[in-house]
Amino acid sequence: MCPTTTSTALTSITTGTPPGQHGVVGYRMATEGGVLNVLRWSVGGRDVRGSEPPEKFQTIEPFCSQRPAIVTRAEFAQSGFTRVHLDGARFRGYRVLSTLVTEVRQALQRHEPFVYAYYDGLDKVGHEYGLGEHFNAELSAIDMLVSNLIGVLPRRAALVVTADHGQVEVGDNMVRLHPEVMANCSVQSGEGRFRWLHARPGRASDLIGAARRHHADTGWVVSRQEVLEQGWFGPVVTEAAAGRLGDVALVARDDVAYFDPEDTGPYLLVGRHGSMTEAEVRVPLLVGGP
Repeated sequence: MCPTTTSTALTSITTGTPPGQHGVVGYRMATEGGVLNVLRWSVGGRDVRGSEPPEKFQTIEPFCSQRPAIVTRAEFAQSGFTRVHLDGARFRGYRVLSTLVTEVRQALQRHEPFVYAYYDGLDKVGHEYGLGEHFNAELSAIDMLVSNLIGVLPRRAALVVTADHGQVEVGDNMVRLHPEVMANCSVQSGEGRFRWLHARPGRASDLIGAARRHHADTGWVVSRQEVLEQGWFGPVVTEAAAGRLGDVALVARDDVAYFDPEDTGPYLLVGRHGSMTEAEVRVPLLVGGP
């Protein structure tokens, strides 16, 4: 999945389409109203669910319009991102991890043929603590979660476990873009390990040249046209999806992230994802049952 980020990958899982078709092409995307943070559905910290309706931003119905039971965090119920990738599904929110299992069990007892559940704990721990002791402790907790879920499955049912992306430990290995790059760049979108650079008018060629001179030692520097020709976002890219891409993709190859002062969160990210390295692209697909 390109990029290896939650907003893009989960939308592909629920719609069954690559990003070039569903149009959620990153964590932060350039729109007419500014750079949209998809998970917060905000531009410059402002909630834009009214001016940028999520249901119109991405119109492919999830799960082939089957409206299955969805078990995810209760606080996500009315978020813009939920409305983008789960619109029309029957939402069942959980507050703490134990109630995730209870919600799944109750749905199965009503003879639901398919239940979709999402848990974000491992991603959060990796982001805040990296891939060390805390990460391993969370993996142990997830092992117990999987065991508990298998324990509530009816006969002849299966539990399929996968992830939206991998992760690498970056820590404070932040790369500030060279002044020559910034002189040709009007705005950045994407995220630290898959940074889109948007050229100032008439400077796209200067921008990619500067980015290659100064940052090809740590990442892949690729033009938008090359990204499209090489099929990074799938064989079909709609006009709307293409319009959300920048002019130059700066994609981390080493364990670094490219700094953007507008791309901030509640804490320093130790673990990150978004790039196309093997650690970020390859995810498990496990199947178990009673």
